[in-house]
Amino acid sequence: MNAAGTALILAGSRGENDPLCAARNVSHKALIPVCGVPMIARVIGTLADSGRFSRILVAIERPELLLALPGIARRVAAREVQIIEAANSPSRSVLAALDEVGDAWPLLVTTADHPLLTREMIEYLFDEAGTDTDAVAGIVEEGVLSAAYPESKRTYLRFSDVRFSGANLFLLRTGKSAGIVAFWRTVERNRKRPLRLMSALGPVEVLRFAAGRLSLEAALRRLGRQTGATLGVVRLPFAEAAIDVDRLADLDQVERILTSGLAGGPAGRK
Repeated sequence: MNAAGTALILAGSRGENDPLCAARNVSHKALIPVCGVPMIARVIGTLADSGRFSRILVAIERPELLLALPGIARRVAAREVQIIEAANSPSRSVLAALDEVGDAWPLLVTTADHPLLTREMIEYLFDEAGTDTDAVAGIVEEGVLSAAYPESKRTYLRFSDVRFSGANLFLLRTGKSAGIVAFWRTVERNRKRPLRLMSALGPVEVLRFAAGRLSLEAALRRLGRQTGATLGVVRLPFAEAAIDVDRLADLDQVERILTSGLAGGPAGRK
C-alpha cells in the first residue's frame, strides 16, 4: 500500500454556544471522550492505522489542548501528526491545508467528530474513487442508514435519483479541487439547509431540486462548470459513515454502537 497521501482532520471550535461542549465541559467537541477515548484520538488512530497517509494534519485553534493528550503528544513528537492553526471556517482550514500538501496527494478531509470512522471506510473510498475526478465525496444512501439505524436523525439531500447523507469524507485528488473548496466556502453556513444549499447552483437547479426533478449527476455537472473541477461521489455501504456527533443523542448512539461491536461492516454490520 502506498502511504503517500495527506489526511486533514478538522477539529476547530464551533464557538462558545455549542450545547454538546457545554454538557461535557470542554471547549472543543474533538476532546469529548467516547467510551473513554477522546474523539480526536480515535480519528487519528484510524487514519494512522490505515497505512494510506504519510502526513496527518489536525486543524485546531489551540494546539496545547491536543498536546495535553499523551497519545497525541507522542504522535506529534514522532512527526506522525502535525498540528496546524484552524482558520475561521472549515473551508478556509481546508484551503490552508492545500498549501501544505506539496506532492503528498491525495488529501483526505474528515472531521474530529467522526469516531465511528474505520479503516474499511477509508479503503472503500480510495478503492472506488477512480481516477477521472478532481475530488470525491463519500455519501451514505438513506436506505443504508435507515435499515441499520432507523432512529438516527440525519440531514438528507433528496435528488430525483438518490437520497443521501454526507459522510464527512472528502478525497481531494488534484490542485483543481481548490475550486470546489472555494465554492464550499460560499455555502457552508447552509450545510443543514438543503434548499438553500442548492440555490448556489442557480435558479433553474434550485427549482428542479425543490420539485424533485434534479438528479445528482446533473447537480455534479453544474458544480463542475461553476468550479472548473470535476466532482464524483462514492456510495459507501457503511451506515456508520453518516453518523457524526452533533448532539447528546448522537454521542449516546455512537457509544452504543462501539460497545456492541457493530461499527465497521457494510450496512452497519460486520
